[in-house]
Amino acid sequence: MALFTEEEQHRIRIAIEDAEKHTSGQIRVCIEKTCSDNVLDRAAKYFHKLEMHKTKHRNGVLVYVATVDRKFAIIGDAGINKVVPADFWDSTKEDMLEHFKLGDLVEGIITGLKIAGDHLQKFFPHNADDTNELSDDIAFMDGE
Repeated sequence: MALFTEEEQHRIRIAIEDAEKHTSGQIRVCIEKTCSDNVLDRAAKYFHKLEMHKTKHRNGVLVYVATVDRKFAIIGDAGINKVVPADFWDSTKEDMLEHFKLGDLVEGIITGLKIAGDHLQKFFPHNADDTNELSDDIAFMDGE
């Protein structure tokens, strides 16, 4: 799925790596063109499919974007949800949306990744023995 150029994919991957440098949290980006389901249900489906619930501290975060339908969600695993307020990701989504409204999908995603990393660092600081448990590559889905 050629939604992003190689350079844009590289920028997103670097943003994931940078966001994870100071946290044990694991962040993934999942992209597809359309989303006929409720966006949170679809994000949860891919969260499970990408095995993000299998991290050591249950502190995975998924940024899900359906490009054609203009839907997106940010969801966190049980470890995160135990320690953060219910509206934890709302301001992040607003900051991302500002870029999306301007047509800059990549910068919106990168903004969300930076903010997610900053948030995660507060609750799940990086430890010397942390490993990268999940791929930093974008997961391109086709509505399976």
